[in-house]
Amino acid sequence: MSLANHIGVSPVEFRRARKSDCGDVTDIIHKTVRKVYPAYYPAEVADFFCMYHSRERIQADIQAGNVWVLRVDGRTIGTGSIEENNITRLYVLPEFQGKGYGTRIIGELEQRIGEEYGSVGLDASLPSCFLYEKLGYHTIRHERIHLMNGIVLVYEVMGKQLVMTNRI
Repeated sequence: MSLANHIGVSPVEFRRARKSDCGDVTDIIHKTVRKVYPAYYPAEVADFFCMYHSRERIQADIQAGNVWVLRVDGRTIGTGSIEENNITRLYVLPEFQGKGYGTRIIGELEQRIGEEYGSVGLDASLPSCFLYEKLGYHTIRHERIHLMNGIVLVYEVMGKQLVMTNRI
């Protein structure tokens, strides 16, 4: 038993995703999209996100070393990815949202990006915009993707200046 358990705090681990994490990462994304997005978007948008974040794409990103996972008590509950100086595919299981885990993932990813870049960007879905604003991101522009049957996916392109650490 870890010291963290003796004081009532769950042990938290943030690490690069492994090949064996692909199923968990896919499940986190799809469960979150299916649970959260219907309050903000038509069903076709949730379908689009689940197709876009396919197991094959996630697996390729894991193999490229771009995917990270957040684990609590040995369970993977959140994920985020990095592409150059962009945070992508950040999701926390719905039952763990509102507890600071998304903020933890963003902070960890920003720290890694800050080692090489002075700014970070991301595409924010409607459910996540307020979290990113709270963490210092600002909207650069509004975007939209026209899907089938006149359905439009709207999102924000956001950015933030970073405090540079360990940059040469």
